[in-house]
Amino acid sequence: MQSSTIPKTTGMEFIQKQEWRYATKKFDPNQKVSDKNLEIIKRAVQLSTSSYGLQLYKVLIIENRETREKLLPASWNQSQIVDASHLFVFCNYAEVKPHHIDQYIDLTAKARQLKVEDLKGYGDFMKLKIGAQSHETQASWTKHQTYLALGNLLAVCADLHIDACPMEGFEAEKYNEILGLTEKGLNASLVAPIGYRSPDDKTQNQPKVRKPLELLFERI
Repeated sequence: MQSSTIPKTTGMEFIQKQEWRYATKKFDPNQKVSDKNLEIIKRAVQLSTSSYGLQLYKVLIIENRETREKLLPASWNQSQIVDASHLFVFCNYAEVKPHHIDQYIDLTAKARQLKVEDLKGYGDFMKLKIGAQSHETQASWTKHQTYLALGNLLAVCADLHIDACPMEGFEAEKYNEILGLTEKGLNASLVAPIGYRSPDDKTQNQPKVRKPLELLFERI
């Protein structure tokens, strides 16, 4: 089986890297993420789980300094926006259109060497179930999908010893206006600057605060 080719680990290295990561408050603007590592991060985000596998979002990777300076006031003037190596903006589709599902069916047919006609029933099922939701429910649902993708981004960045800062502290409507998202049917849902921590970021030395396991988990 394919899984047998993956080296077995105890999982402790993953835990150690999660203990190392934190929401970086101050980035070193002189350090940049390499193109090689950026491709790994993109691949990890691409492989994220999503409901029905539809991936009803788009991820912007903003390097342009001028664009990021325009976004700064809409980000409560948090310096990570401009100082990080790259700025990831996760954008969910505000409404699920039939062509979103058709696109997924086409991709599935190609990947699994099937006929599109053989998947029509599944496509119609998704259109029926999703189409029955209000636009507000669809927007909420697709927004939540971006959090799953963000989780993969944070995990792979920690694995690569690249810092990241997941951010909800920004004005989505202004992002939508500045980046021209609304006319594309998109909405800025999450922001994640990535790069390398500044030695001056005092928060990196603070103990990580998490609920004790006995409070967080309950076995039934």
